[in-house]
Amino acid sequence: MRNSSRSDVDPFIVMDVMEAARRAEAEGRHIIHMEVGQPGTPAPAAARAALATAMEHDAMGYTVALGLPTLRARIAKLYGEWYNVDLAPERVVVTSGSSGAIILAFNALFDSGDRVGIGAPGYPSYRQILRALGLVPVDIETAAENRLQPVPGDLRDRDLAGVLVASPANPTGTMLSRDALQALMGAAGEVGASFISDEIYHGIEYEAKAVSALELSDDCYVINSFSKYFSMTGWRVGWMIVPEDHVRVIERLAQNLFICPPHASQVAALAAMDCVDELEANMAVYRANRQLMLEGLPKAGFDRIAPPDGAFYVYADVSHLTDDSRSFAAEILQEAGVAVTPGLDFDPIRGSGTIRFSYARSTADIEDGLVRLKRFMKARGAI
Repeated sequence: MRNSSRSDVDPFIVMDVMEAARRAEAEGRHIIHMEVGQPGTPAPAAARAALATAMEHDAMGYTVALGLPTLRARIAKLYGEWYNVDLAPERVVVTSGSSGAIILAFNALFDSGDRVGIGAPGYPSYRQILRALGLVPVDIETAAENRLQPVPGDLRDRDLAGVLVASPANPTGTMLSRDALQALMGAAGEVGASFISDEIYHGIEYEAKAVSALELSDDCYVINSFSKYFSMTGWRVGWMIVPEDHVRVIERLAQNLFICPPHASQVAALAAMDCVDELEANMAVYRANRQLMLEGLPKAGFDRIAPPDGAFYVYADVSHLTDDSRSFAAEILQEAGVAVTPGLDFDPIRGSGTIRFSYARSTADIEDGLVRLKRFMKARGAI
């Protein structure tokens, strides 16, 4: 049977690393997981309890395509709490994870053949989803002096229909300041490019609060998720904010592509939004882990790192150690029992010389992983 050309996308390498780690664990090995970008904690207790209660009297059938009205209203309220933005609940769209939001956004904004700018390094699925939809991903090679984030000059002379940015970013954890984000949005407007802001790591910041694009303009798409700060990765529930005149466009697409987001996940997500104490306890773990990484990675020989302002990643330049990050990551897994993600997932050009470390797991795991990495690098003669 034939395959479509749109199905010819690259693998999501971190998922391959996860599978290799799973096989090692099946053989009885204890693996420290620094590869996957997901919290080591479950959904908040009150969220799980709310769902258990709801399941006693609700059939959990289809919801309306845009999501439960109560959840949309609570998400709108969050923008007042976090950013002092007065947001109409009607502009909130609940989605099947942030991936569902990305698919809806790309379908709503772009036609086949349109060129969409994405930062490199950046989340790999942006590129692959664009390709699968017949769109053209345009990698914007970011610079260390710009904190590995795009800048206005990067958007000129590229013939872009859109630009997508993430702050805090995956894999770097770097953030755009208010002025930097405003300048980038202005530059996108000047070249006629639709602006999409991926804010999935908002809430996971350390020394400064992340700025939402909605603080600066209503003429943009904003994507977020319950996966990261709310610790609900496997529940597959996210959201997007769109301009008022785009709501019906998104609704028609959502009805046909997804019918609705998972009902059970929406019930849990609504309760999770008020679990502030538990969520902030998770943040205390990330803060401790971040400090351990910033101190421990250089001691283990990984001293060329981007400043992680948010999220739970450290992105390291290892080009002085290898020109094949995928083989290097496999060697670390095999010899040290630590799973890390090769940079090729995030940057097809320069990623052969970079590695991403995630510190989303328990502090005990991070401490153990750093000891293993130091032992590995010492045996390798790198320190």
